[in-house]
Amino acid sequence: MKKEYIYKRFERFWHWSQASLIMFLSLTGFEVHDSIHVFGFEKAVMYHRIAAYLLLALIVFAIFWHFTTGEWKQYIPSFKNLKAQIRYYTVGIFNKEGHPTRKTALQKLNPLQVLTYLSFKIVLIPLVVITGVLYMLHKQVDANSMVIIGKIPLDVIAIGHTFGAFMLITFLIVHVYMTTTGRTLTSNIKAMITGYEELEDVDEPETDKKVKKEKDSIAA
Repeated sequence: MKKEYIYKRFERFWHWSQASLIMFLSLTGFEVHDSIHVFGFEKAVMYHRIAAYLLLALIVFAIFWHFTTGEWKQYIPSFKNLKAQIRYYTVGIFNKEGHPTRKTALQKLNPLQVLTYLSFKIVLIPLVVITGVLYMLHKQVDANSMVIIGKIPLDVIAIGHTFGAFMLITFLIVHVYMTTTGRTLTSNIKAMITGYEELEDVDEPETDKKVKKEKDSIAA
């Protein structure tokens, strides 16, 4: 095993900030729906709106960071080893089989994670954000007679936003569970805190081993 720097500083900040905001939005969202009572309805609405704007700002910075650093390439889909990865999570992991995909700084995600996180970024997040913005601005939209949005019933927007919110909560629960499938129960979480993760060291190619052996014999 060797320690390798996998997660950059902003990546870790973005990850934990996004998770915290999603959980807080879920909490205030449940209160807006009168499912729980913590802050009071009016404060829950205000806090929900503030957290929503903070999440929007974080998303903008994250998009900028991904494209300026080239990290967007992590999410290019690949079907190589996808079948093996699915088998690992459904069967192999319970039989203590080896992981079919090796994690590196240049390839942090396995094929199944790529498809999952890509869907999260281009489907789930946009669904929640767009419906949330439409919901917040619905009265202003009606007042300004913007026909395109004004014709969308408020209850349809609310249902779409609530559906997206429950999908986000489901994703978060599954994500937390998947963090426990690392080398140890907490190794993945520690990696996202420190940035460093212990990874399997790859054996040197036979040609490199031969050259190294010859150099050692000459030096001796």
